[in-house]
Amino acid sequence: MRLVAAVLLALLLAGCASEPLVMRFDPGQVTAGKKIYFPPLSDEEVPRYVYVGELTGEQNFVEREGKKKNVFIEALKWIAGLFEGQEAVVLQRPQSGVVDENGRILITDVSRAAVFVFDPANGRLDVWEFAKGYRRFASPTGIALGPAGRVFVADADLKQVFSLDPQGNGTVVIDSGVLERPTGLAWDAKEGLLYVSDTQAHQIKVFDMTGRQVRTIGRRGEGPGEFNFPTFLSLSRDRLVVSDTMNARVQLIPLDGNGTPEIVGERGTMMGNLVRPKGVAVDSENNLYVIESYYDHLLIFDERARFLLPIGGAGKTAGSFYLPGGVWIDRGNRVFVADTFNGRISVFQFLGGVGEHGDE
Repeated sequence: MRLVAAVLLALLLAGCASEPLVMRFDPGQVTAGKKIYFPPLSDEEVPRYVYVGELTGEQNFVEREGKKKNVFIEALKWIAGLFEGQEAVVLQRPQSGVVDENGRILITDVSRAAVFVFDPANGRLDVWEFAKGYRRFASPTGIALGPAGRVFVADADLKQVFSLDPQGNGTVVIDSGVLERPTGLAWDAKEGLLYVSDTQAHQIKVFDMTGRQVRTIGRRGEGPGEFNFPTFLSLSRDRLVVSDTMNARVQLIPLDGNGTPEIVGERGTMMGNLVRPKGVAVDSENNLYVIESYYDHLLIFDERARFLLPIGGAGKTAGSFYLPGGVWIDRGNRVFVADTFNGRISVFQFLGGVGEHGDE
């Protein structure tokens, strides 16, 4: 039966080779043509974000609209499905991601122990399971764009950081024995430095391209520049943005090591407070995005750390989350949220002007 399935699949791929699939953010028409705005469209509020859709896996790749279906190919799909019996290739527990210069969306998935690569230009989904050679990922978490089209991936369980080329071939950049539990990553292209949040060590460790450690930032504590289980990282101009998770805050650390870190957020139960901050990112207007995973929200602050707007709430519907993890932003100000326990990436478009209000 496997041989029959293989032959059928080969015929299917041959028939589809000339017609690449198209990646859709909303292939199932979840929004039914209705746009979902944040805040909701009204006479009093100006929408700042619109829901684009979600990424879940191979379901996002569909045939081009208007294309006439090939009866033979459709029959092969049905028959191959009977013999193959394979589960769909889908995200399970996505953690974080990036969008590279070719528009590919790369996402770490700790449950699938792989990096998912959504490639809109070529209409395909790749799954990178191997960290180096035949050594598989165990718990890939942080990811960051590197030089020459490469990406860095931190594996928390392997206690290593890998560098993968555009085809997914990996090499070790930071070997075991240096890091206790690496999670978040941030790459400073200007200085050629890689920042790694070593969560178990309560530190941010800084490495050059050869994997040599050049600096350590912080120690365990509650003061400025001290951390309690830091997780996700991002860069904003001349500052490193750190999700100081168990201190229930975000810290903005000057990259030159001078000056006092700025603290954003505080522990509390009011909207805009933090309990378990995770992903952090900054858009082109210097608005700060923080995932508040405990209360299932994406919180947005302006560059002066003033709370502006929440998106989300617990649930499975479009625009809601269930224990979300990372957040990242592409060059077009699309905001991607790793909706971890819903097994998807929720995508929003920033419409601009979120920080436009008078001084208080």
